[in-house]
Amino acid sequence: MANPIFANLPTTIFEEMSGLARELGAVNLGQGFPDDPGPEAIRARAADAVLNGYNQYPPMAGLPELRQAVASHYGATQGLVLDWASEITITSGATEALAAAFLGLIEPGDEVVVFQPVYDSYLPMIRAAGGVPKLVSLQPPHWRFTRAMLEAAFTERTRFVVLNNPMNPTGVVFPEADLALLAEFCVAHDIIAICDEVWEQVVFGNARHRPLIGFPGMRERTVKIGSAGKMFGLTGWKVGFLAAAPDLTHSLARAHQFLTFTTPPNLQAAVAWGLENAETWFREMPRDLARSRDRLSDGLERQGFAVLPAEGTYFLNIDLAASGVAMDDRAFCLHAVREAGVAAIPVSALYEEQPVTNIVRLCFAKRDATLDAGIERLAKARELARKAAPAEDLPARA
Repeated sequence: MANPIFANLPTTIFEEMSGLARELGAVNLGQGFPDDPGPEAIRARAADAVLNGYNQYPPMAGLPELRQAVASHYGATQGLVLDWASEITITSGATEALAAAFLGLIEPGDEVVVFQPVYDSYLPMIRAAGGVPKLVSLQPPHWRFTRAMLEAAFTERTRFVVLNNPMNPTGVVFPEADLALLAEFCVAHDIIAICDEVWEQVVFGNARHRPLIGFPGMRERTVKIGSAGKMFGLTGWKVGFLAAAPDLTHSLARAHQFLTFTTPPNLQAAVAWGLENAETWFREMPRDLARSRDRLSDGLERQGFAVLPAEGTYFLNIDLAASGVAMDDRAFCLHAVREAGVAAIPVSALYEEQPVTNIVRLCFAKRDATLDAGIERLAKARELARKAAPAEDLPARA
């Protein structure tokens, strides 16, 4: 016997595509991890801490110095006033933070509004907690939600909404008007917002990340989730942050206690040092990633692809239909990895209902040589696809 919520889940699209990339020796623009190893000074701090520091159980809620550093970081960068002792919990990554939020807060039968495309851990964990997902489908190229969409999703049984901002896989940084609208609905319906904000430091150009917890009426009804792995490009470290008002934090910390209990103290110590000493990194990292985004985007456009805007995260998307490709996104991704040696992610895999089937996600947090090889191979995949199934009814691009 097995829990059908998990037993019936298919292999994740990330595991499938990365597995094919390894098997076939393909360029991997699918899974979202950078080629860069991350800030050397922070990595050196972690190495020193494991050799010369404390390696037994740290406090369940996290090292005080890290909780203090998280509160100070959000105060300096987002204008938030958070009490480190009663409102910050350190988790083993943001996915564990999400699990703690879902398991610690949701009661059986609670409706939870979720925007799709959706990070793949949300729905099974919401259901494991007894929640009932209510899906709101966002559409390319702008991926915005409207008042009418929220009115259709929120009911008298709605207790939570989950917001990923900046949003993976769309690359959208939601504008202030959208966030104010969502805050209005949360206050009017007495809803708790669980905000997955792991990409908050990875924002480009004139886009600005605004945390929902900072909007009127949201301070006491928001769970804010952050990730050192995303902030510092150290995705394997799995150090996450939960920030919430004390009443919420009590339940979040109890759930965290029985999920992982704690997180390696050397990584916590290194992240605390990093948050206090990473002003240069937080200035230069988005600039360097924006350059990589532009290199991939410009190269793909020269090859005839229609590229959607990307304001944040490691990802940009291509529109197959507007690029003259008749295949759906999953068929094209399988074709691209097998026939042209490049792995990508079909965005339809991140919908549970009524999927958009013409969008492919690519990761640009890669070295120039990797991006250039990916562009060349995607161009080959596009050309082979057009020859195999000419897109007579689709808009042609040079």
